[in-house]
Amino acid sequence: MLEISNLNKTYPNGVQALNNVSLKIDKGMFGLLGPNGAGKSSLMRTIATLQDPDSGTINFNEIDVITQKEQIRSLLGYLPQEFGVYPTSSAEELLNHLALLKGIADGKERKNMVTNLLELTNLSIHKKKKLGGFSGGMKQRFGIAQALLANPQIIIVDEPTAGLDPEERDRFHNLLCQIGENVTVILSTHIVSDVSVLCKDMAIMDNGRVLVQISPSMAIEKLKGKIWKKIFDKNDCQQTSKYKIISSRLIHGKLMLHAYSESLPDNGFELDVPDLEDVYFAYIKKIIEVR
Repeated sequence: MLEISNLNKTYPNGVQALNNVSLKIDKGMFGLLGPNGAGKSSLMRTIATLQDPDSGTINFNEIDVITQKEQIRSLLGYLPQEFGVYPTSSAEELLNHLALLKGIADGKERKNMVTNLLELTNLSIHKKKKLGGFSGGMKQRFGIAQALLANPQIIIVDEPTAGLDPEERDRFHNLLCQIGENVTVILSTHIVSDVSVLCKDMAIMDNGRVLVQISPSMAIEKLKGKIWKKIFDKNDCQQTSKYKIISSRLIHGKLMLHAYSESLPDNGFELDVPDLEDVYFAYIKKIIEVR
């Protein structure tokens, strides 16, 4: 269990990135949703011991993450949002070097681990290829391979599918699901569908605060019977101000609205089946009460 209690962080420029953040994260895939600037990356960097909070605590089992950095680093795998590689090194060479830095001194053990990780991430056939020639998806898979070195108990991945094409995204989803069966994986993202597909538990953050921690299925269940849709002419958008609008999008020149209401908002609205995107916008727009 990873337990985060009353975490606060304000940067020198005055931005409060973390505002009294508390979470309990168990084994499996955990999704951290929020818009850009919500504080997700600040929280990930703090858990990964790359920065200290101003106050609060983080504990993983018996380890104090803030004061026992070396102990937690030996159990941690991290794929940051911006993951750089040495372009002239091959996947096999760099992974071997990183394994050595992780303290895997035995040559045979290191070779077996590198071979297994390249196979797990579907990079075996590219192991001699220079990393500078890798596609975005291949670099992300290599990033996961290095995060898995030394069998970590906690894996943090920050915006891992941003910029990937649909095929690479599916492949990456499958890989994360496989990994998340045995360890704690924290997936930080602004892509709602990633959390919907992968995670059994999640939290939504905005402006440095945790708005809610809940399972995706329970969050959707709570919105059943309360999400309504209606198509408006795009020139009639003034009429929409009286509704609690969750989201809107243009479809063939018409405006499709999703609104939150305990009962039928108005003639012409139809009851819709809620999804995790409705949950996300309902909390971000403060349409439903935060905890």
